[in-house]
Amino acid sequence: MSKLLTPDICVIGAGSGGLSVAAAAAAFGVEVVLIEKGKMGGDCLNYGCVPSKALLAAGKAVQNVQKAARFGVPFEEPDVDFAKANDHVQKVIAAIEPHDSQERFEGLGVTVLREAAEFTAPDVVVAGNHEIRARRFVIATGSTALVPPIPGLDQVPYLTNETLFTLRETPEHLGIVGGGPIGLEMAQAHRRLGAKVTVFEAQTALGKDDPELAGIVLDTLKGEGVEIFEKTAVEKVECLDDGIVVTARSEDGEPVTRAVSHVLVAAGRAPNVEGLGLEAAHVSYSHKGITVDHGLRTSNKKIYAIGDVAGGLQFTHVAGHQAGLVIRSILFRLPVKMQTEIVPWVTYTSPELGHIGLTEAEARARHGKKVNVLSAAYAGNDRAQAEGETIGKLKLIAGPGGRLLGADIVGAQAGEVINLLSLAISKKMTMKDLAGFIAPYPTLGELVRRAAISYYADAPKNAWLRRGIGLLRKFG
Repeated sequence: MSKLLTPDICVIGAGSGGLSVAAAAAAFGVEVVLIEKGKMGGDCLNYGCVPSKALLAAGKAVQNVQKAARFGVPFEEPDVDFAKANDHVQKVIAAIEPHDSQERFEGLGVTVLREAAEFTAPDVVVAGNHEIRARRFVIATGSTALVPPIPGLDQVPYLTNETLFTLRETPEHLGIVGGGPIGLEMAQAHRRLGAKVTVFEAQTALGKDDPELAGIVLDTLKGEGVEIFEKTAVEKVECLDDGIVVTARSEDGEPVTRAVSHVLVAAGRAPNVEGLGLEAAHVSYSHKGITVDHGLRTSNKKIYAIGDVAGGLQFTHVAGHQAGLVIRSILFRLPVKMQTEIVPWVTYTSPELGHIGLTEAEARARHGKKVNVLSAAYAGNDRAQAEGETIGKLKLIAGPGGRLLGADIVGAQAGEVINLLSLAISKKMTMKDLAGFIAPYPTLGELVRRAAISYYADAPKNAWLRRGIGLLRKFG
């Protein structure tokens, strides 16, 4: 016999978005049921952001040793222990895990069910022997690695982000299908930890980012020994006596064949919509995810969808932001709107690559000749010179009235610098604002001021300003 639960909110999925909704609602004394069929913490904690950044840190440590000589510190070529690098990854996950645990959320007053959830009606979810009839539902089931229909791929033991971090030995030759952020982050990490790496990208690597700045990242990876084939689609994968053979073809028709020891599929993400009973819930969806309006409501107004499962930008911080919007909508009945233009993203290669707001092309399409692109090079920044991190560049995209419309940055700590620019975008700041703040010296944040000040490079041509300077010289 089913046990009936009637909470105010039922959350399906205990990843970053679902956990944020559950924790916030519980803090306001709202009755919450949280359902998770897999691991608490979802993809980000167990298979995504956390382990990937931990492995990147291990690879960066190797690189720092190799770069030590330029600072007058002699070194020996490091002997990488890949198993211990993996231990570091697992320790980082274990350190964060309690914050996302079932015990913590039950301590907050949340009812946690470790079962698969399925809608059986527009206002009913069944999970194990529980029937949940909630006032509102939030679907936050995330996404999984998209596995393209490449002939032969299903016949080899390929890796995805869910299995990559179980490796205990350095791959002899890692072949990566996909040249997006995940593919290139893992390419650099494994190359630095001793693997030979080849990346196959059917389109343009880092295609969503500024082409010039993305090119700096690609050149760096190639310089470290990562082999990158762009506009080269994988046609088949074979498991032969001497290993796995990947066969690809460029857009010019040139064949590319590589024998690899491991294949990592990093060709995008697929929303987790299967098995949820969305038809019974009267929730519209497609292969891109659940359809939501600007307020993150589905076609069933009792049900919201947030994070990767709702399509759009697939980042942990987006899921967290959307969780806040949903809480405002459900608990306080406030109008909310998801604004994608205020969402930053960062690719955590070395150098890092960050973006916020409109791209240059988008800005020119909207504002034409009223757009100015301002830049500052890392080589002109004193902190970058002191740290030996002079590869990089910042671009600010200024629109009418000098308003900041977008920004792109490549270089050391780009992810930290983009924080300031994310705030500036959200608060509709102008070049005047960015030129006027005081940055401590020497910091990479000075790049922002330097680029913003260049907006006024033509100011002396202004007739009124020339007249003022003339009067100052005459009577000053």
